[in-house]
Amino acid sequence: MDSAASTPKHDGSAAARDDRDVLRMASALFLAGFATFSLIYCVQPLLPEFATEFGVSPATSSLALSLTTACLAFSIVCAGMVSQAWGRRGLMFVSMGGAALLNLAASFAPHWPVLLVARALEGLVLGGVPAVAMAYLAEEVPHGKLGKVMGLYIGGTAFGGMIGRVAIGGLTEFLSWRAAMGTLSVVAGLSALAFILLLPPSRNFQRQPGFNLRFHLEAWKAHLRDAGLRRFFLVGFLSMGAFVTVYNYAGFRLVAEPFRLGQTQIGLIFLAYVFGIFASSAAGAMVDRLGRSRVITCGALATMAGLVLTLSSTLPAIIAGICVLTTGFFIVHSVASGAVGRLANGNKGHASSLYLLSYYAGASLMGSVGGAVWHVGQWAAVVAYAGMLTLGVLCIACSRPMSLRVEKP
Repeated sequence: MDSAASTPKHDGSAAARDDRDVLRMASALFLAGFATFSLIYCVQPLLPEFATEFGVSPATSSLALSLTTACLAFSIVCAGMVSQAWGRRGLMFVSMGGAALLNLAASFAPHWPVLLVARALEGLVLGGVPAVAMAYLAEEVPHGKLGKVMGLYIGGTAFGGMIGRVAIGGLTEFLSWRAAMGTLSVVAGLSALAFILLLPPSRNFQRQPGFNLRFHLEAWKAHLRDAGLRRFFLVGFLSMGAFVTVYNYAGFRLVAEPFRLGQTQIGLIFLAYVFGIFASSAAGAMVDRLGRSRVITCGALATMAGLVLTLSSTLPAIIAGICVLTTGFFIVHSVASGAVGRLANGNKGHASSLYLLSYYAGASLMGSVGGAVWHVGQWAAVVAYAGMLTLGVLCIACSRPMSLRVEKP
C-alpha cells in the first residue's frame, strides 16, 4: 500500500522529486514492465508446442495468449477502481506476485483446459500492473521527465516480452516447455520483490475510500467524451491487434518448410524486441521535436514497411521485417500511452485503464481473428490483415482533430 496515500499533496510535489527518486521509480517500473510482459507473452513461442502436445489447432493454441489478454483487458478496468481505494504501489506488487504463482501453476497443467484456466486467471491478476503503473507515473513524475520515464517503462515491457520469449525458446528445446515456464515464473517473482523495495510511496495520489460505482462511471464517461483520448484508445486497439497477430503466427510459418527452425532459433528472433526498447526510449525525445501525430505516423509507416519485408522467402529479410515492424509498433505505443496520461484531466488511472482496455482487447480479439486469417490464407493473408489494421492507425494519426488535440504544450 502507499503509505502516503491518505495524505495526498497537490502542490506540485511531483516537480520536487529529486533525481534519486525518479531513478528509483524508473528502475522499479522497468522491473514491473519486465515481469508483466514476460509472463503474458512467454507462451507465444510455445504455441506450436501446445498444438502438438495437446492436439489442438494453431487458432486454438493461441487461446493460451488470447484468454490471458482478454481477462487482462477486463481486469484493468476493475484494477483502476480498486487502486483508487487501495493505493497504487501495493496493488502492483500483489498483482506481480500472484501472476508469477499462477504462471507456475500453468507449467504443471496436465490438460489443455487446466492450462487455459490458469492463464485466464493470470490475466485477471495482472490487471493490477499496467493501468496502475501508467497512472502512478503520470501522478508522481515531474512533467519534464515523464516522457523519458514512461519510455523506460515501455522499454521494460519490451525487454520482458523479449526475454520471456527468447528464454522460453531456449529452455524448451534443451529441457521442456514446463521447465521453461516454471523458471520464468521464479524470475518474475524475484522481480516483484525488487519492485516493492525500489518504488517510492505516492505523494500525489488521492485515496477514494470505499466503492463508489457512480464516481468511476462518471470518470470513464468524462474521458470517453474527449475526442482526443478516444483516438488514442483506438490507436492502441489497432496497433496491438496487428502486432500480436504477426508474432502469434510467425512461429507457425518458421517451423514449417522451407525454414524448419527449432524452438531456440525461433526464440532468438524475438531479440527484435531490442529495437522496441530503444524505440520506446527515443520516442519521447522525437515527440518534443516533431509532435505526437508525426511520430505516430512514422511508427505506423515503419510497421507497414516491416510487414512487407516479411513477405520475402528469405530468412534474413523476414527477420529484418520483424525488427522494423517491432520498432514501429513500440514507437506508436510509447507515444500513445504517454499521451493518455498527459492529456487526461484528472482521474488518470481511469484514463489509463480505458487505453489499456482497448490495447489488450485488440490483442485478444484481433489476435484471435488472425488465427482464422492464417487458416484461410497463411502468411500472405496475415500480412494483409495486419496491414489493414496499421493503415487504420495511420489514418487516425493523420486526422486533423488528433493533431489539434495533442500538439498543445
